[in-house]
Amino acid sequence: MKIVALVGSLRKESFNLQLANYMKERYKDSFSIEIADIKSLPYFDQDEELNPPEVVKGFKESIANADGILIVTPEYNWSVPGVLKNALDWTSRVEKVFIGKPVMVVGATPGAMGTIRAQLHLRDILSSPGIQAKLLPPGNNEVLINFAAQKFDAETGQLIDEATIKFLDEKVNNFIQFIEEVKGSSI
Repeated sequence: MKIVALVGSLRKESFNLQLANYMKERYKDSFSIEIADIKSLPYFDQDEELNPPEVVKGFKESIANADGILIVTPEYNWSVPGVLKNALDWTSRVEKVFIGKPVMVVGATPGAMGTIRAQLHLRDILSSPGIQAKLLPPGNNEVLINFAAQKFDAETGQLIDEATIKFLDEKVNNFIQFIEEVKGSSI
């Protein structure tokens, strides 16, 4: 199973990048994770949407070929980072590669709220007409890692909080089942 991860933080020491890398290693026996390079995408430009740059074509192709998408987002000013929104805008035009794609959203923050506002905004974006992703149902599947500085090892960048790891394991298992359900319903 192939998962493409979109990490909304560009910072080298980002908790969200650490989380994506942790998930890539921890769940490698269940699926492979390719972390997409959204930093290289130019700003969305409708004048170029019919003949986008090669980097955009490659990005959209990786999304189209994935079994599922993992979005790992920080929260900037109570919403999603611009770089993540830009990547999603490219996917919403011409070849609308997110339509029907299973998506799991996770996020980590040093603060108390665990990226909840960003994730709520992201759910709105992902359900828009040009994207129409199949979101892992909310209710008990939200992964909102708060106080991340206490839950990641500062030296290795590894998630070390056992309760968070156990919770994440459960949600990833739910995502794997969700992908299988979505794939089964589209056959």
